[in-house]
Amino acid sequence: MRKLPAVLTVMAMAALGTALPVSTAHAATPCDDAWDGGATPGDMYAYDGTNCTGFLGKYSGWDSNWGDGIGHYQAPASNKASSILNKGTTLEVQFFNGTGTGWTGGYICLSRNEGFASNLADDEFSSGATVNNAISSHRWVVYTACDNHWAE
Repeated sequence: MRKLPAVLTVMAMAALGTALPVSTAHAATPCDDAWDGGATPGDMYAYDGTNCTGFLGKYSGWDSNWGDGIGHYQAPASNKASSILNKGTTLEVQFFNGTGTGWTGGYICLSRNEGFASNLADDEFSSGATVNNAISSHRWVVYTACDNHWAE
């Protein structure tokens, strides 16, 4: 009869296991929240902090100099971005560490499919320079203009 309590215990644990499954899902990140809840379709966003915190600006157009006081990105935004988000509807965003319409200084792209890069510390421009706190301009481009230089 000693086996009966053991059998009942195993059955009770099995019942609890099916009633209270262990979840492998994780909590949404601030970038997930920004993407799902606040980002306007057609705009690209830049953030001063990682994980889409510290809003620097958003824009549906391009800005060849984030530090010149013209356009949606102003002096405080230049060389400050640590995370970026692309909610574009047809194009990718190409970010540069140079300024001007010559689009120089190395670039990195963020695709619409990727959506966002929550920490630019491990990313490099096509020139080899670190992307974090080094973006000075951006423009919208077709996918093929990115030549495999993508933010992750």
